[in-house]
Amino acid sequence: MKTAKLILLATLLNFFSYSQSAKLDSTLRVLNFQRDSTLKKSAHADSVKVEKEYAVKIRKAKLKESLVYPVIDGGENSGIIPVKNPTEIPDPQLEYKLLFDIGGSFPDSLSKEISSSLAEVARIINLHVASGIPVKKIVPVIIARGGVLNALTTNEYYKEHFKSDNPNTKLINDLAALGTKFIACGQAMAYMDLNREALLPIVKITLTAQTVFSSYQLQGYVRY
Repeated sequence: MKTAKLILLATLLNFFSYSQSAKLDSTLRVLNFQRDSTLKKSAHADSVKVEKEYAVKIRKAKLKESLVYPVIDGGENSGIIPVKNPTEIPDPQLEYKLLFDIGGSFPDSLSKEISSSLAEVARIINLHVASGIPVKKIVPVIIARGGVLNALTTNEYYKEHFKSDNPNTKLINDLAALGTKFIACGQAMAYMDLNREALLPIVKITLTAQTVFSSYQLQGYVRY
Protein backbone atom coordinates (compact mmCIF):
# COMPACT_ATOMS: atom_id res chain seq x y z
CA MET A 1 0.00 0.00 0.00
CA LYS A 2 2.79 2.36 0.96
CA THR A 3 4.71 1.51 -2.21
CA ALA A 4 1.62 2.18 -4.31
CA LYS A 5 1.23 5.61 -2.71
CA LEU A 6 4.87 6.44 -3.39
CA ILE A 7 4.49 5.41 -7.02
CA LEU A 8 1.34 7.54 -7.33
CA LEU A 9 3.09 10.53 -5.74
CA ALA A 10 6.08 10.15 -8.06
CA THR A 11 3.77 9.92 -11.02
CA LEU A 12 1.93 13.07 -9.97
CA LEU A 13 5.19 14.94 -9.45
CA ASN A 14 6.46 13.87 -12.87
CA PHE A 15 3.17 14.90 -14.45
CA PHE A 16 3.26 18.25 -12.67
CA SER A 17 6.87 18.80 -13.71
CA TYR A 18 6.02 17.85 -17.31
CA SER A 19 2.95 20.06 -17.22
CA GLN A 20 4.98 23.01 -15.98
CA SER A 21 7.68 22.38 -18.59
CA ALA A 22 5.08 22.12 -21.36
CA LYS A 23 3.44 25.34 -20.16
CA LEU A 24 6.80 27.11 -20.15
CA ASP A 25 7.61 25.81 -23.62
CA SER A 26 4.26 27.01 -24.85
CA THR A 27 4.79 30.45 -23.29
CA LEU A 28 8.25 30.69 -24.80
CA ARG A 29 6.92 29.71 -28.23
CA VAL A 30 4.29 32.45 -28.00
CA LEU A 31 6.83 35.01 -26.84
CA ASN A 32 9.30 34.03 -29.56
CA PHE A 33 6.55 34.30 -32.15
CA GLN A 34 5.55 37.72 -30.85
CA ARG A 35 9.17 38.85 -30.82
CA ASP A 36 9.79 37.67 -34.40
CA SER A 37 6.54 39.21 -35.55
CA THR A 38 7.37 42.53 -33.87
CA LEU A 39 10.85 42.54 -35.38
CA LYS A 40 9.45 41.89 -38.86
CA LYS A 41 6.89 44.67 -38.46
CA SER A 42 9.57 46.99 -37.16
CA ALA A 43 11.88 46.16 -40.06
CA HIS A 44 9.03 46.69 -42.50
CA ALA A 45 8.08 49.98 -40.88
CA ASP A 46 11.71 51.13 -41.01
CA SER A 47 12.00 50.19 -44.67
CA VAL A 48 8.77 52.03 -45.49
CA LYS A 49 10.03 55.07 -43.57
CA VAL A 50 13.35 55.01 -45.42
CA GLU A 51 11.61 54.64 -48.78
CA LYS A 52 9.35 57.61 -48.01
CA GLU A 53 12.29 59.73 -46.85
CA TYR A 54 14.28 59.01 -50.02
CA ALA A 55 11.22 59.54 -52.20
CA VAL A 56 10.88 63.03 -50.69
CA LYS A 57 14.60 63.72 -51.17
CA ILE A 58 14.45 62.60 -54.80
CA ARG A 59 11.39 64.75 -55.46
CA LYS A 60 13.05 67.79 -53.87
CA ALA A 61 16.22 67.21 -55.89
CA LYS A 62 14.16 67.16 -59.10
CA LEU A 63 12.33 70.34 -58.06
CA LYS A 64 15.65 72.10 -57.42
CA GLU A 65 16.67 71.33 -60.99
CA SER A 66 13.54 73.10 -62.26
CA LEU A 67 14.03 76.32 -60.24
CA VAL A 68 14.16 79.60 -62.17
CA TYR A 69 15.16 83.13 -61.14
CA PRO A 70 13.13 85.70 -63.10
CA VAL A 71 14.85 88.76 -61.58
CA ILE A 72 17.19 87.97 -58.71
CA ASP A 73 19.37 84.95 -58.05
CA GLY A 74 19.87 84.89 -54.30
CA GLY A 75 20.68 81.20 -54.10
CA GLU A 76 18.32 78.24 -54.37
CA ASN A 77 16.12 79.61 -51.58
CA SER A 78 15.18 82.48 -53.90
CA GLY A 79 14.26 80.25 -56.84
CA ILE A 80 10.71 79.49 -57.94
CA ILE A 81 9.01 76.54 -59.62
CA PRO A 82 7.35 77.34 -62.97
CA VAL A 83 3.62 76.64 -63.19
CA LYS A 84 2.02 76.01 -66.57
CA ASN A 85 -1.13 77.89 -67.52
CA PRO A 86 -2.19 79.37 -64.15
CA THR A 87 -5.82 80.49 -64.13
CA GLU A 88 -5.60 83.10 -61.35
CA ILE A 89 -3.59 86.06 -62.66
CA PRO A 90 -2.73 89.18 -60.59
CA ASP A 91 -3.45 92.59 -62.09
CA PRO A 92 -0.23 93.83 -63.74
CA GLN A 93 -1.53 97.43 -63.69
CA LEU A 94 -1.54 97.68 -59.89
CA GLU A 95 1.36 99.01 -57.85
CA TYR A 96 2.60 96.27 -55.53
CA LYS A 97 3.87 97.83 -52.31
CA LEU A 98 5.63 95.08 -50.36
CA LEU A 99 6.80 95.54 -46.77
CA PHE A 100 9.14 92.78 -45.60
CA ASP A 101 9.61 92.23 -41.85
CA ILE A 102 12.83 90.26 -41.45
CA GLY A 103 14.40 89.26 -38.16
CA GLY A 104 15.32 86.16 -36.23
CA SER A 105 18.61 84.69 -35.12
CA PHE A 106 21.92 84.75 -36.94
CA PRO A 107 23.95 81.69 -35.90
CA ASP A 108 27.69 81.64 -36.61
CA SER A 109 27.22 78.27 -38.31
CA LEU A 110 25.27 79.99 -41.11
CA SER A 111 27.40 83.12 -41.37
CA LYS A 112 28.98 81.98 -44.65
CA GLU A 113 25.61 81.47 -46.30
CA ILE A 114 23.18 83.96 -47.81
CA SER A 115 20.59 85.09 -45.26
CA SER A 116 17.46 82.98 -45.67
CA SER A 117 15.38 86.08 -44.84
CA LEU A 118 16.90 88.11 -47.68
CA ALA A 119 16.63 85.11 -50.02
CA GLU A 120 12.92 84.91 -49.17
CA VAL A 121 12.51 88.58 -50.12
CA ALA A 122 14.12 87.80 -53.48
CA ARG A 123 11.88 84.74 -53.91
CA ILE A 124 8.71 86.76 -53.33
CA ILE A 125 9.81 89.39 -55.83
CA ASN A 126 10.64 86.61 -58.31
CA LEU A 127 7.17 85.14 -57.77
CA HIS A 128 5.53 88.48 -58.52
CA VAL A 129 7.52 88.96 -61.73
CA ALA A 130 6.90 85.37 -62.84
CA SER A 131 3.19 86.04 -62.31
CA GLY A 132 3.33 88.80 -64.91
CA ILE A 133 3.83 91.85 -62.72
CA PRO A 134 6.37 94.31 -64.20
CA VAL A 135 9.41 94.98 -62.01
CA LYS A 136 8.67 98.72 -62.14
CA LYS A 137 5.32 98.04 -60.45
CA ILE A 138 6.99 96.40 -57.43
CA VAL A 139 7.97 98.66 -54.52
CA PRO A 140 9.88 96.68 -51.85
CA VAL A 141 10.71 97.96 -48.38
CA ILE A 142 12.68 95.83 -45.90
CA ILE A 143 12.62 96.50 -42.15
CA ALA A 144 15.35 94.50 -40.39
CA ARG A 145 15.48 93.71 -36.70
CA GLY A 146 17.24 91.12 -34.59
CA GLY A 147 20.22 89.04 -35.65
CA VAL A 148 19.55 89.44 -39.36
CA LEU A 149 20.91 93.00 -39.05
CA ASN A 150 24.33 91.38 -39.30
CA ALA A 151 23.56 90.59 -42.93
CA LEU A 152 23.31 94.34 -43.62
CA THR A 153 26.74 95.21 -42.27
CA THR A 154 29.82 96.32 -44.18
CA ASN A 155 32.26 93.73 -45.41
CA GLU A 156 34.90 95.07 -42.99
CA TYR A 157 32.62 94.63 -39.99
CA TYR A 158 31.49 91.24 -41.21
CA LYS A 159 35.04 89.93 -41.68
CA GLU A 160 36.02 91.15 -38.22
CA HIS A 161 33.09 89.42 -36.52
CA PHE A 162 32.51 86.34 -38.69
CA LYS A 163 35.97 85.74 -40.25
CA SER A 164 34.63 85.76 -43.83
CA ASP A 165 33.33 88.12 -46.47
CA ASN A 166 29.69 89.09 -46.23
CA PRO A 167 27.90 86.61 -48.55
CA ASN A 168 24.84 88.89 -48.70
CA THR A 169 26.50 91.85 -50.42
CA LYS A 170 25.62 90.88 -53.99
CA LEU A 171 22.02 90.08 -53.13
CA ILE A 172 21.66 93.38 -51.26
CA ASN A 173 23.04 95.24 -54.28
CA ASP A 174 20.67 93.37 -56.61
CA LEU A 175 17.70 94.25 -54.40
CA ALA A 176 18.83 97.87 -54.18
CA ALA A 177 19.01 98.02 -57.98
CA LEU A 178 15.25 97.32 -58.02
CA GLY A 179 14.65 100.29 -55.74
CA THR A 180 14.39 98.32 -52.49
CA LYS A 181 14.57 100.44 -49.35
CA PHE A 182 16.45 98.96 -46.38
CA ILE A 183 15.55 100.12 -42.86
CA ALA A 184 17.15 99.03 -39.57
CA CYS A 185 15.31 99.04 -36.24
CA GLY A 186 17.17 101.35 -33.82
CA GLN A 187 15.90 99.42 -30.80
CA ALA A 188 17.35 96.18 -32.14
CA MET A 189 20.63 97.92 -32.96
CA ALA A 190 20.92 99.14 -29.38
CA TYR A 191 20.35 95.66 -27.95
CA MET A 192 22.90 94.23 -30.38
CA ASP A 193 25.40 97.03 -29.66
CA LEU A 194 25.48 97.72 -33.39
CA ASN A 195 26.44 101.27 -34.41
CA ARG A 196 25.63 103.19 -37.58
CA GLU A 197 29.11 102.76 -39.02
CA ALA A 198 28.72 98.99 -38.97
CA LEU A 199 25.79 99.09 -41.39
CA LEU A 200 25.97 99.55 -45.14
CA PRO A 201 25.46 103.19 -46.20
CA ILE A 202 22.27 102.23 -48.06
CA VAL A 203 20.55 101.23 -44.79
CA LYS A 204 18.30 103.82 -43.14
CA ILE A 205 17.65 103.81 -39.39
CA THR A 206 14.33 104.19 -37.62
CA LEU A 207 13.68 104.63 -33.91
CA THR A 208 11.61 101.45 -33.95
CA ALA A 209 10.34 98.87 -36.41
CA GLN A 210 6.85 99.33 -34.96
CA THR A 211 6.32 102.74 -36.56
CA VAL A 212 7.51 101.38 -39.89
CA PHE A 213 4.83 98.69 -39.69
CA SER A 214 2.09 101.19 -38.91
CA SER A 215 3.10 104.03 -41.22
CA TYR A 216 3.83 101.89 -44.27
CA GLN A 217 0.70 99.80 -43.90
CA LEU A 218 -1.31 103.02 -43.70
CA GLN A 219 0.28 103.88 -47.06
CA GLY A 220 -1.08 100.67 -48.54
CA TYR A 221 1.94 98.37 -48.15
CA VAL A 222 1.31 94.64 -47.70
CA ARG A 223 3.32 93.30 -44.76
CA TYR A 224 5.21 90.02 -45.20
